[in-house]
Amino acid sequence: MKRRDFIKIVSLSGGGLILAGFVPSVFAGNDSNGNNFQGDDPDKKGVFAPGVFVRIDSTGLVTIIVAKSEMGQGVYTALPMIVAEELDVDWEKIVIQQAPAGKEFGSQTTGGSTSVRFSFDNLRKAGATARMMLISAAALVWKTEGSNLYTENGFVIDRISGKKLSYGELVDTASGLPVPSDVKLKDPKDYKLIGKKTHRKDTPPKIYGTALFGIDVKLPGMLYAAVKRNPLAGLGFNSYDFADAMKVNGVVDFAEISGKIAVIAKSTWQAFKAAEKIAVDWQKGPANEMSTQKLREFCISKLDEPMEVIKSEGKSRSEIDKNLKMIQADFELPYLAHAPIEPMNCTAEFKDGKMEIWAPTQNPQGVRKSVAQLLKLSEDDVRVNVTFMGGGFGRRLASDFALEAAEISYKIKKPVKVTWTREDDMRHGIYRPFSFHRLRGAVNNDGGIEFFGHHVISSSIWGQQSGNNPSPKDAGIAEGTTEIPYKTAGFHIEGTTVRNHVPLAYWRSVFHSQNPFAVESFIDELAHSAGADPLEFRIKNLHNNPRLLHVIKRAAELSDWGSKRPDGTGVGIAVFEGYDSYCAEVAEVTAAGARIKVNKFWGVIDCGLVVNPDTVEAQMEGAIIFALTAALKGKITFSNGTVDQSNYDDYPVLSYDECPAIQIEIVSSSEKVGGVGEVGIAACAPALCNAVFAASGKRMRVLPLNG
Repeated sequence: MKRRDFIKIVSLSGGGLILAGFVPSVFAGNDSNGNNFQGDDPDKKGVFAPGVFVRIDSTGLVTIIVAKSEMGQGVYTALPMIVAEELDVDWEKIVIQQAPAGKEFGSQTTGGSTSVRFSFDNLRKAGATARMMLISAAALVWKTEGSNLYTENGFVIDRISGKKLSYGELVDTASGLPVPSDVKLKDPKDYKLIGKKTHRKDTPPKIYGTALFGIDVKLPGMLYAAVKRNPLAGLGFNSYDFADAMKVNGVVDFAEISGKIAVIAKSTWQAFKAAEKIAVDWQKGPANEMSTQKLREFCISKLDEPMEVIKSEGKSRSEIDKNLKMIQADFELPYLAHAPIEPMNCTAEFKDGKMEIWAPTQNPQGVRKSVAQLLKLSEDDVRVNVTFMGGGFGRRLASDFALEAAEISYKIKKPVKVTWTREDDMRHGIYRPFSFHRLRGAVNNDGGIEFFGHHVISSSIWGQQSGNNPSPKDAGIAEGTTEIPYKTAGFHIEGTTVRNHVPLAYWRSVFHSQNPFAVESFIDELAHSAGADPLEFRIKNLHNNPRLLHVIKRAAELSDWGSKRPDGTGVGIAVFEGYDSYCAEVAEVTAAGARIKVNKFWGVIDCGLVVNPDTVEAQMEGAIIFALTAALKGKITFSNGTVDQSNYDDYPVLSYDECPAIQIEIVSSSEKVGGVGEVGIAACAPALCNAVFAASGKRMRVLPLNG
């Protein structure tokens, strides 16, 4: 039997049953809440993990362990729902716990809208196998046929006699049973939990103030640190004077860490005030000459230069009928910060040769590995406990804030919490890349797209982080444009990668937040060049794609597309296919001079089988607000190599009164589970800008609109 085809079951010393979904061993140690899990040493055996464990103790308590990070997107509820559905337990009585970093969980990276869609099948099998073994245990106890038994709300019930046994009463017997190699999964028509709006398990502790965010962690004897960093990313210091900082009340120590200077105090505020008083002579370099304007001029100069072909199909531009009008449009998007409401922070304690971390991280295994490498420790001697986090958006995939805390604690041999100020977050962050786009296209006399060409200029996130200099084909910069949903006679995608000192990061939906803006805006321009309605033009030129066609038509119906609207008010549409999901969005705006008021947004998503509709709806609403903030206001600029913005006053977010009414519809589907968190981003900005054109006649090709 292959390892992936079974579930390992081990007895707890206290009497109970641990079911590790597709894992031949369970992890040993304490979780972030101090609960102890006993089992085989995972390092002694091969491990394949879907990310969730189930524990049933002799009292019948069912604990589901989540190995993905909860940052507001709802995995703390959605992943346990999948297991609970197949296990047939009372949802109101389960306990959910967060797993620490461990290789036995498989990938714990939380991003790319992968948590539910990549875990769904395995989690179902984990729950179903547990259920089958509990039924087998009851059959042994009652000396009856398993076919006479069924499960409900944490009990195994005999159909004939009506007698029942709780799961807790069966765990010891179940622990000794052979593991079935194959299990029958529920028919989706029998689902009682999946597909139903379900209240989130992380909401009550957040409402009542008991939820543990990274910034809430407190340890006995803990000190607090602030870090002074070179305004130029990647450079250190020549010298510093700490005399004035030591005069601040509460300061107890300082430390040099990897080209930075840390001040340690008895409170976060004291550390902040002391850090302000450290006089530093920072290293300088070529990056001092970098500015947004110079970068812009450089990239624009590259638009007409030879570039690398990423994809080319059908007719070339030179083969297009000279009688057809070729149109061209250039688009620009800026660097963006993630700007989560909870600033970067981490708590670390080095004790007895081991490092323990408490971090709001999207990548606990990455933190564990990075800390071990930095301090020359074994990964087995580094424990990473994952807390709730006040927003991530890709920023917390990095480990920089955790490395700072770990290095300080390692040096001073005391527990320490590092907290970044809002200004630290804004000026020493890692950013979504800028991008420039030149699109060319032509429509034939039948209203079909005769040619579609796109030249992308941007920086490679993967290239920078890996130390490589990839070609545009491998850099990811064309993500979201190499596969468009429209038929074309000629299709030509080209790219240019640009390198500079600005640290880059994956930002919610990555390049799907950029390329679809240019693509869907330009499709609108092609429609108008053909004298066609933008909605009908999309439908006419769509590839055979019934799911995308359905969401387009439904979004048009919800928004009453084609109806007469007041002067100065218009609607725009944009579509997106990605992450195994399909989405269409319509924006309605009123444009009065330079002022743009977003009145309403409609979003229709087909993400296949839905686990929790409440979460999907919230994710779509949040994606639209997040993307609107970027489209209307978001911009990081540089002068003399350093970030100009510092806080929410000059990097503003959408306020309550600026948010439009949002209506979301989820398509009922039995298709494969798709992603959600990033799906609503891509279509938002082009729908907005297309609506502005409909309202004002002015094309908006540079973001942010109010920048």
